[in-house]
Amino acid sequence: MLKVSPLFSDGAVLCRKKEIRLFGEAEEGARIRAELLDAKGELLSWGTGRAVDGRFLILLPPQEAQVGCTLLFTDGKETFRAKDILIGEVFLAGGQSNMEWELQNADEGPELIASHENAQVRYFNVPKFARFCSERDRAWEAAAWRAIAPGTGRDMSAVAYFFAMQLQRKLQVPVGIIDSYWGGTSITCWMEEAWLSRTGEGIRYLEEYARKAEGVTMEAFLERDTAFHEEMQNWNGAVAVYKQAHPGCAWPEVEEAVGPSPWHPPVGPGDPFRPAGLYATMIAPLAPLSLTGALFYQGETDATRVEDCRYDTLMMSLIDRWRDAFQEKELPFLFVQLPMWIESGKQDSKTWPALRLAQSRVRDRMRNVAMACLLDQGEFGNLHPTRKRVVGERLYELALQLIYGEAGKASPRVIGKRVEDQRLLLLTDQRLEVRDGKEPALLEVAGADRKYVPASASLAGGGLAVSAPGVAYPLYARYAWTDYAVVNLFGTNGLPLEPFEI
Repeated sequence: MLKVSPLFSDGAVLCRKKEIRLFGEAEEGARIRAELLDAKGELLSWGTGRAVDGRFLILLPPQEAQVGCTLLFTDGKETFRAKDILIGEVFLAGGQSNMEWELQNADEGPELIASHENAQVRYFNVPKFARFCSERDRAWEAAAWRAIAPGTGRDMSAVAYFFAMQLQRKLQVPVGIIDSYWGGTSITCWMEEAWLSRTGEGIRYLEEYARKAEGVTMEAFLERDTAFHEEMQNWNGAVAVYKQAHPGCAWPEVEEAVGPSPWHPPVGPGDPFRPAGLYATMIAPLAPLSLTGALFYQGETDATRVEDCRYDTLMMSLIDRWRDAFQEKELPFLFVQLPMWIESGKQDSKTWPALRLAQSRVRDRMRNVAMACLLDQGEFGNLHPTRKRVVGERLYELALQLIYGEAGKASPRVIGKRVEDQRLLLLTDQRLEVRDGKEPALLEVAGADRKYVPASASLAGGGLAVSAPGVAYPLYARYAWTDYAVVNLFGTNGLPLEPFEI
């Protein structure tokens, strides 16, 4: 019984310039030999591994980027051959719905799908299952790499697509994306229970969910889950029909016509939204694959409870967990900061700005981590903006800096302050400009009491000068402390000023 992971099937992309790790399942104690051949059929490297607890791992030395390779596996009884293997950059794309948003539903998507062609950009969709079952096993065995060609790419993450296409054009090497995400998930879904239990924040999530799901059997959960998905499918169908009949309509108009989303997933032992619900089925099977880095877009779900949890603690724990699983202590981790958003008809909760700052703290406290600011890309009333090219290309710019040591664009940041007369001068790492010609908006100041009030602001000395009547000695400032508003402060490179509290 030789079962090589589908990650190493026809068309796979292996990571260049790093140890190549090959794995799968075999009879207990069986010795597996793997060979990597180049486009001419000449041996590049080989290695062996013995199956322990039914799994084997084979390590091959690093290779340079190339195409047309072949992988051979044998246990002496069976042989597995994978052709059209590429060696290049490999990224894991994870998170929730905005990373999950498919190319076919994004701006430009349908036009691109009809004609795009780049055999050196490929993607692998991890099947979406929250528990092990026969359906999941069949889906995993059938999972495969797909190359970008006319008619393909519909179900690829749009964010990852635009990132990969830009990166491949720049580097001129193969780029592979492994899509593993699930809309509506908490960050806690992507770590196992033992790892979550290492932090107080993780324990709180686990205990809270255990109380909600107490007494719910798998049978009861599956019955409720089926009904929920039928309801969601009907609603999504109504949305699609309305949008097709009313091209370009705003999201509030859609909701008024078809009603609000019936989002109320049931709780229980098979719930993908439970803490630790997806790590075992959607992350662990990928490890310990060698990766170039990770892309991550998540946080919308956890913003609803940011007041009673430390999202930064959870996110740093997730990064540590993934780095441990993929056996690289400083695996590059590129993530997206939440944009502006508020649900139509709702009051400003002030939770999204709090989560944005928690995300900033992760970037500031960890090595080999970068954050893309999307403060200018949110849409009123629409949690899922369809402009995904901007997101992917901002992540690409960060990758240029973080991974490849090249010049790439990043949002301007406030890096210091000083008090001058009754003004607070904020120092930035690049010059700012006001897009609409008005006064810089969304700035607040506070004195020693930390009671923030709206501030007047102006560009000064390459940064900002802020002040407010009644605050004689401004000591603190913050920016964009709101779920949703239109911003007008940008760097001269065209990227929005990053939100801050200083």
